[in-house]
Amino acid sequence: MSAIKDLPVLLSGHRLSVVELPCPKTKDDGTPVVNRDGVTQFVVALFMKLLPQPGQRTPKGEEVRVTLETDPGEGFEEGMRVELVNPRVSTYQIKTDDGRELFGVSFKATGLIPANGHGSAYDAAVARHAGGGEK
Repeated sequence: MSAIKDLPVLLSGHRLSVVELPCPKTKDDGTPVVNRDGVTQFVVALFMKLLPQPGQRTPKGEEVRVTLETDPGEGFEEGMRVELVNPRVSTYQIKTDDGRELFGVSFKATGLIPANGHGSAYDAAVARHAGGGEK
């Protein structure tokens, strides 16, 4: 299986809520994960649910972990509705030590902003993520 990397996704028909606050992404040994440019990566757990459509039952949602390429900053709370800046998915295939093969999809985004943002907090979050992160 060849992997598909950084496929843009449209999430406008979904509600995203924070389950676990954003924090620096770390390896199993506690070492921070950085990209090729040395920028620390962050991770956030979100509950993703399809928005209800008239006359249809709303499907169950799913918890997903999203790698963030920039520091999302302060001000996020559990349960808060958010949007991903430049969301993408990638497929992966991993062979385990016992010979099993695992397949899946991983989520990545440039950043995280409050949903239905208004005013200076929203504008500051968008501006922060427009630059692609800090070292």
